Amino acid sequence: MKRIILKRGEERRILGGHPWVYDNEIEQIVSSSGGTAGAGSVASLETGELADVESAGKTYLGRAFVNPASKIVARLYSPSKEGVDKGFFKRRIREAISRRASYDLCRESARLVFAEADQLPGLIVDRFVGWPAQAALADFPRNFDEAVARFGPPLSWLVIQILTVGMEMRRNLILAALEETLGARNDGGLGLPAAIIERSNVRVRELEGLPLAEGLIKHFGGATETPRDAVDPIVIFESGLPFFVHLESGQKTGHYLDQKENHLHAARFIAGLGNAERMLEERQLTVLDACSYTGGFAIHIAHRAQTAQTLAVDSSREALETLKQNALLNGVEARISVEEADIFEFLRGRERARTRFDAIILDPPAFAKSHTQLKEALRGYKEINLRALKLLNKGGILVSCSCSQAIDESGFKRMIRDAAIDAGRRLLQLDFRLQPPDHPILVGYDESCYLKCGFYQVLV
Repeated sequence: MKRIILKRGEERRILGGHPWVYDNEIEQIVSSSGGTAGAGSVASLETGELADVESAGKTYLGRAFVNPASKIVARLYSPSKEGVDKGFFKRRIREAISRRASYDLCRESARLVFAEADQLPGLIVDRFVGWPAQAALADFPRNFDEAVARFGPPLSWLVIQILTVGMEMRRNLILAALEETLGARNDGGLGLPAAIIERSNVRVRELEGLPLAEGLIKHFGGATETPRDAVDPIVIFESGLPFFVHLESGQKTGHYLDQKENHLHAARFIAGLGNAERMLEERQLTVLDACSYTGGFAIHIAHRAQTAQTLAVDSSREALETLKQNALLNGVEARISVEEADIFEFLRGRERARTRFDAIILDPPAFAKSHTQLKEALRGYKEINLRALKLLNKGGILVSCSCSQAIDESGFKRMIRDAAIDAGRRLLQLDFRLQPPDHPILVGYDESCYLKCGFYQVLV
């Protein structure tokens, strides 16, 4: 087992909980035979092997997966000298599931494994619970229990992302561990999935020296006559409402599970605004759901705010088609309209037209994938928030989100403040939320705290 010795002082971040070792933090590599490589050298490391990490003072920091071709040379997975076999992955998966004990995983879709936050760096596992979309839109049950009565117990599907070399080289162990852990019902298992789908089509794999990968990995049978029918699309229930999910072709892993609580929270605020308006004057609320994807915010708003008419805008035609199906599935199609557009161009056009809204949701894709893109990303976030604030009526609601891990909470709030100053508006912060508990935040590893969602009301 090789040892990675850090430069003096570089251990503090790792002692604080951060699980990465960068190439410029390494003093030397000590081989099992006692030989050393030069300062900063990673030449003696082998791709995917395990190595122990120590401080310059020989304090043991943990065991890591190694990738000498990456700027992140080592990713720690354990504070002890723990080996990696199928049993290791089964233990880690069971531990991750136990952390989701507050979720009813027999009914709720959730993230089961969140990479470094669950001590499995580079592995993400989302579990979707529902049924194949085998019924006509207007005929599909709008209640979970009714769906159970008609179709029987729900099925589950796993969507995985394998993002690092260390995990890629142990792919078969991971798949076997998932199958055995979930299938062991007498040991806390959740039952075998109908299928496992891979969505490892993100840039971090390229930075690791890996090709992009996606598609159906395994179909377990027993769901429908053909594997494809068991995968795409399916219907899940989010906070009691049905949604179509395209596991193989949708964005991310098919559905934004990290926004499920914010979808509901935004709908409550906007419904409250609608109740206040009804007491003052009988009029319809106008809502803009920008970067709407398949309608997580729009559908919940239509259910809770009965006087709201929502315009959903997205640059993806496919997402908007699914949104229209979701509106029909929920019986709210009369109160949601859609428009395909770039968010920047749309907001500029509506500002020129002097359009006004009572509530605006901004949920754009990550403008910053890394800290090198931070300055440009903040300009983009500020622009869309500034223009949105100019479009809001006095007393209106702004729900503003960012999933850029490079932008922290304080930086996001400063951006909102600066946008409000430039727009000439004064804001009241109603609430501020991060990601839900099935996307846990590892203290000391700020990259795991990526989702910010602010709820604001325009005072002036």
